[in-house]
Amino acid sequence: MAGDAVHPLIDAELIEQVQQFSLRIALAGKGGRLAEQKTSAKGQGLEFADYKPYVAGDELRAIDWHIYRRLGRLFVRVFEEQQNLPVYILLDHSASLFCETPSRFSAAQRCALALGAIALQQQDAVRVFPFADKLNNHFKALSGKHQLFTLAEQLQHHQPVNDSDITAALTEFAGYPLRKGLVIVISDYFNNSGMSAVLDALSLVQHNKLLIQLTQPWDADPRHLQASGDVRFEDAESEVTVDLQLSPAVIKAYTEAYQHFNQQLSQYASDTGTGLLQLDASGAILAQLSALFEKGMVA
Repeated sequence: MAGDAVHPLIDAELIEQVQQFSLRIALAGKGGRLAEQKTSAKGQGLEFADYKPYVAGDELRAIDWHIYRRLGRLFVRVFEEQQNLPVYILLDHSASLFCETPSRFSAAQRCALALGAIALQQQDAVRVFPFADKLNNHFKALSGKHQLFTLAEQLQHHQPVNDSDITAALTEFAGYPLRKGLVIVISDYFNNSGMSAVLDALSLVQHNKLLIQLTQPWDADPRHLQASGDVRFEDAESEVTVDLQLSPAVIKAYTEAYQHFNQQLSQYASDTGTGLLQLDASGAILAQLSALFEKGMVA
């Protein structure tokens, strides 16, 4: 790992700590839990699954002779073969993610690097798809922990782009003929068409999904902005400005709208068994990812 630390995105401490967690990432079951991906085929794989009665043609080395001595019948050990899991990281780099300090995009980079490092460590294939106004499919898949520096390079060089459209990016991705795996979508999920359009697009993606929602404390409570009275807001992407008086009624209406926005995303995750992490871009990324793993969302 020492050689990797020369890259400005690579935090050696972060990478070393996330490696302690189980590295097989795939969604399974309700509640957004993550578990290992296995093939449905039975064979002489890596993990014991069950016993079955011996039939002609079974490999003799699979016979469990301890059971034969106890029962007088031949049984063979059956194993499940584990597959490398394709991990697709959809990384939002729309302009709205760059306008704060610390920026949401910086948090997105560190999160993507940490999750990508986990997958590379276990020889899973990682492919990055940056998106803003359109989906970028130019990066090739990476596999093996020696590719960590290359992954960091792929995550580093992205400029803020106006006119973002997460629904178009997800719809385009859903049409790609890719092997089924885990899709990690890292975004703030703000979209001019509304959350319903985003959820419809997510439903088209026929992969296991982990949603990383990039947040800031003032998203849920605008009082963190420490602003009052007449305030001019500027859209970071369209550059449209709006003058508002931050009255209690305006704050209440905004807070209710944001709560509804979050409830829609959370309900989708709960209903579909999709993993969801609300990542505070102002907080410690490693601590938040650690909490994700410690809750049992990674097996």
